[in-house]
Amino acid sequence: MQFRDYYQTLGVARDAPADEVKKAYRKLARKYHPDVSKESDAEKRMKEVNEAYEVLSDPEKRAAYDQLGRDYQPGQDFRPPPDWDAGMEFSGREFSGAEAAQFSDFFSEIFGRMGGREARGAAHAYGNDHHARILLDLEDAFTGAERQLSLRVPRLDNEGRVILEARTLNVKIPKGIREGQIIRLAGQGAAGMGSGKPGDLLLEVGFKPHPRLRPDGRDLRLSLPIAPWEAALGAVVPVDLPGGALNVRIPAGAQTGKQLRVRGKGIPSTPPGDLYIDIRIVVPPADTPEARALYETMQRAMAFDPRKDEGAVP
Repeated sequence: MQFRDYYQTLGVARDAPADEVKKAYRKLARKYHPDVSKESDAEKRMKEVNEAYEVLSDPEKRAAYDQLGRDYQPGQDFRPPPDWDAGMEFSGREFSGAEAAQFSDFFSEIFGRMGGREARGAAHAYGNDHHARILLDLEDAFTGAERQLSLRVPRLDNEGRVILEARTLNVKIPKGIREGQIIRLAGQGAAGMGSGKPGDLLLEVGFKPHPRLRPDGRDLRLSLPIAPWEAALGAVVPVDLPGGALNVRIPAGAQTGKQLRVRGKGIPSTPPGDLYIDIRIVVPPADTPEARALYETMQRAMAFDPRKDEGAVP
């Protein structure tokens, strides 16, 4: 997928205020509207102009686009990095499949999931729910915690330019929280109309990358390096987990790729998740005369050929 430069499409600078964006859109709409334009590619160009204006006329979409696009050039291969929107607070809603289909795959890739719940009906005078994605330490899921989180809220300044306004919240993280779950902060969304109640702030939980563990729902996954003699003879290997140290028994004859399952040692919940351990044998280097001599002794004594069964007909 190629990156689209919406500023280039409308012919405006990246810091153009809202009124300049609108003026540029109207000018191009008069030029390319299929009902009046004589340009051969009017319909295609009009779709591109509409898509660019859909993004740049909305402070939240524009802020999200600017967050992603600052290091990309038009036509460059593009994939949104994981968790790119973490810490940004949005008030818009998700696009339905039909709505997103009006625009390009590039648009859908960025904005198809940017949003939360449908806006509440104005007749009820309730404020709309806001939403944000937050990244927590995996350890918080084991113990629970109270964290001070900073969110960035896109808005227009007095000159019509998009700025990110920071706000800080104290958030209670429940023990056993999983990736994708929602923490609801009542009354922290948009203000209501008149005497209507304010909306809520919905925080979608994600985890920061952990140096060893990968969460998978309630379960945890771990790649465990072991020495060749531990794999051949069996061993008991200590594994550090956020909930405390764990001794894992490696069966004799274990091979790289073998998976062990330790029940109940995943993320604590009801029921708790499991820990899945992928065995990875690490071979010591023959970087000293003594180490090389040991390998040569093994070579003579064991006569082991790891490829003897390759190509054999079952």
